[in-house]
Amino acid sequence: MGTYLNPGNSGFAEILKGDYQDKTGMIGLINERIGTPNKLICISRPRRFGKSYAAQMLCAYYDHACDSHCLFDDKEVAKTEYYGDCINKFNIIYLDMTNLLGKVTPESLISFIEKSVTEELLAEYPKLKRGLTFDQTLINTVESGNPKFIMIIDEWDAPIRETPQITKEYLLFLRMLFKSSNTTSKIFAAAYMTGILPIKKDKGQSAVSDFKEFTATKPYMFAKYFGFTEDEVKKICSEYDMDFDEAKKWYDGYSFAGTESIYNPYSVMMAMTMGEYESYWKQTSVAENLVTYINMNFENLQSDILKLIAGEQLKVNVTNFQNDFQTFKSKDDVLTLLIHLGYLAYDSKEKRVRIPNEEVRLEFDGLLQNAEHTKLAKLISDSEKLLRDTLNGNESEVVNAIVRVRNTNYAPMFYNNEQALRYVIKFAYIVCIDYYLKVEELPTGHGIADVVFLPKRDTSLPAMIVELKWSQTAEGAIKQIKEKDYPSLISEYTGDILLVGINYDEDTKKHSCKIEKIKM
Repeated sequence: MGTYLNPGNSGFAEILKGDYQDKTGMIGLINERIGTPNKLICISRPRRFGKSYAAQMLCAYYDHACDSHCLFDDKEVAKTEYYGDCINKFNIIYLDMTNLLGKVTPESLISFIEKSVTEELLAEYPKLKRGLTFDQTLINTVESGNPKFIMIIDEWDAPIRETPQITKEYLLFLRMLFKSSNTTSKIFAAAYMTGILPIKKDKGQSAVSDFKEFTATKPYMFAKYFGFTEDEVKKICSEYDMDFDEAKKWYDGYSFAGTESIYNPYSVMMAMTMGEYESYWKQTSVAENLVTYINMNFENLQSDILKLIAGEQLKVNVTNFQNDFQTFKSKDDVLTLLIHLGYLAYDSKEKRVRIPNEEVRLEFDGLLQNAEHTKLAKLISDSEKLLRDTLNGNESEVVNAIVRVRNTNYAPMFYNNEQALRYVIKFAYIVCIDYYLKVEELPTGHGIADVVFLPKRDTSLPAMIVELKWSQTAEGAIKQIKEKDYPSLISEYTGDILLVGINYDEDTKKHSCKIEKIKM
């Protein structure tokens, strides 16, 4: 077995010894494309969503230098149409770009690839005639009667992310292999690239335009093969005797058309093996400090980030992103990058983004903890004081804090209905995300509670039920909470509950507040 040519199936065999969820069905989708105009595939997903596992799986399945039937005969792919026609039938060129960048200087990357693959080809096929160029050597290999190639490039975008100075040379290398339909048809049965970013754009178009792309914003039929589905997570939780609802809260949140819920597989399995739900979202060279991107503050980006943290969704245009870490022309470009990094979940139908789950929310929480931007820092300071004043029953100070938040650019300056008031309240209490689970418009048998704050398990804070009124009275809000028995919504909670009534009088343009404490 070679390093870059026909690496064999040992990598995937090792993966199968762990808690493997069967994703081999994606091979059937690729088999359908072999030898067709759609045979060049690029799949981009956030880190730790199983991309490298998939690359190892494809190597094991297609490599003609090994027999992998024992690894696949009992898997989903064995039920697909072209299973027997394609298994172990091709030469594989496998390039892990992150690994390669750790071995050579950026400037020598392309020459190292061409030299290494050529040497392995000559060792495999001693009678092979070396071509004047790398692609000619590949053509000679196939024209000598040997199997066509399937090229698998893992972390294809690493050179663009980590060594942008060689982007042009690297893209020329890919174009040399895949841009000419004549050359490509002679050499490749298929090609598969995977990474975090979609293919780099050149003058608004894909730099390697013949590839069919399946991205974090448009995954199409490949959606369920990267990440765990909800049924898979339920099964895993059952096997490890772990609470599924907690897994959903921590790691769910990514959804695509036809696939309602996708979970971060790395985090799920870490939680299972460690026996504890927490954030396993570790910083890497790819996922730089979130603050780096937020501090760009295009078009008041920080204001929009606060809206996301407060639980809002944002409209985003993902079409102009240049698919790199350097070219940002608008806040939409930054938000689109955060989608590809997994910091935000994207609804392709509504074209909106949101923070997907508790694990990622903690990353944004770090933004609040280390706020340096003056207005952002002041908002956090005011919100912390508001929470203290609410807990202490300082009604006049709660009113003052709400007014201060309303006068920032993070919330609407003008009310027109109760919904606008709720919007301001969410910003005013934004620090509660550290201590509470917030539930909006919680239905009861007698009505709907506007906002309920349930303390997290590691805090001793009281629960809070906040009822909002428009041109009525704060006392009326408290009365409604009692008459409609909103505290019964949280009957499983034992401890103090703060009833918080907030009213805005449209005529006087003033807020009022009433706070009472009860015990369950």
